[in-house]
Order: sequence, then C-alpha cells, then structure tokens
Amino acid sequence: MVPRLAFPARAERLLSLLGFFALWWLAAALAADPRLLPGPQAVLAVIWQGVLSGEMTGNIGITLARVAAAFVLSMLVGSVLGVFAGRSRRADALLDPWIIITLNLPALVVIVLAYVWVGLNETAAILAVAIVKVPTVVVTVREGARALDPGLDELAAVYHLPRLRRLQRIVAPQLAPYIAAAGRSGLAITWKIVLIVELLGRPNGVGYALNLFFQNFDVAGILAYGLAFAAIMLAIETTLLQPWERRAHAWRRGA
Repeated sequence: MVPRLAFPARAERLLSLLGFFALWWLAAALAADPRLLPGPQAVLAVIWQGVLSGEMTGNIGITLARVAAAFVLSMLVGSVLGVFAGRSRRADALLDPWIIITLNLPALVVIVLAYVWVGLNETAAILAVAIVKVPTVVVTVREGARALDPGLDELAAVYHLPRLRRLQRIVAPQLAPYIAAAGRSGLAITWKIVLIVELLGRPNGVGYALNLFFQNFDVAGILAYGLAFAAIMLAIETTLLQPWERRAHAWRRGA
C-alpha cells in the first residue's frame, strides 16, 4: 500500500490559490477579447497603480470602516435580542414576526428606504446594513441561548453567583461558539451589502469605484478592486475570525 503524502494545510491553500491564478491566466489567454477578461498581470498592474496613487487604499479604507461599524452594531444588537428571545418565550413570541419579516425583506428595499427616510448620509448607509444583518445574528444566538445547560444555571443559583459573574463564567462561554459562527457567516454578507450601499448612494468606497468602472466598461478595474478587497477579507477571516471561532469552542475540549 502506497503511503499517502501529508501536506500542511497552508501548503494546500497555497497550491489551491496558485491553481486559481493558473486557470485565470489560461482563460484570459484563450479569451477572444482581452478587454473582457484581462489576465492576472494586467489586473495586478491596476492594483499597483491604485496603491501608488492612494485612490484604491483610500476607497478600501472607507469601505472597511463602514463594514466594521455595521458589523459591530449588528452583532451587539443581534446578540442581545437573540439572548432575550432564547431565554424568554414571551420575548421570542414578540420578536419572531419581526425576525421573519426582516429576514425575507430584500436588502435592496431596506437600503432604498433608509436613503429615502434618513437621507444620503453615513448614518443611513450603516443603519441599512445593520438592519439586514441583525436578524441572522438573532436567529443564531437565539439557538445558542436555547441550548444553555440548565444544570449550570442551577449550580450558579446554589452558589449564589452574582448576575455579572454568572454571565461571564457560565452564559458567555456557552454562547461564544454561536456568536463566533454568526460573526464568521455575517462578515461576508456585511461587506457585500456595504458595496451595494456605496454603489447606490455614497460618493466614495469600493462600491462607488466599481460603479465608475462599470460605466466605463473597465473590467480590469472591476477585477482589481474585487480581488484586492477579497484578499483583505480573506486575511481578516484567516487571522482573526477563524482563531476566534477556535477559541470559542476551546472550552468544550477543556482547554
């Protein structure tokens, strides 16, 4: 029996990434019109020029700030509402219709209404993204609140633990995996919605730049911004969110 070669996970990811660029280069070489599918070298040149001029870094920084604000707001509000809905039947009954409505309401409708009611400003942009994201956080955290171990609650009551200490030592560790899962799944949704918000009503950001490139039929610019921003989000996912989720599950392994 031939032994199976073992590759580190990082090496496998690197090989997969190289395969992606190889397929991209091959597809661009076979394309009838290079303007419709520019190769990696052309797109990387656009990225380099955008970084040197500061235009790309400025737009990406603005978008990341909006993503961070909307993400933090939606996670805070959604987590609090999720805990209340999971721990109280009355709160769950009151919140459930709102959750169903907002889950099924198209994001585009929420964005347009926010701009109409609040105005074409940063408040409307961040509020629209948070409204779309909050229901998914509530649903995930609610399931975690429902799954809390009642035995640990009884133990805390026996030892008369203060409410704050009970929250820190008993409730928070059990909810952490659900909050981490909501964060990981929600970050990708958040930044995609932010791009739509910027495309429809903001004078800067990645979405605004993509709209300009679309109007000029500049595929290289579109791919440059898309690739650069996706790379940044991949780095955030790998260095922040995945370790956060692993630590959130560590208590189950006795770590």
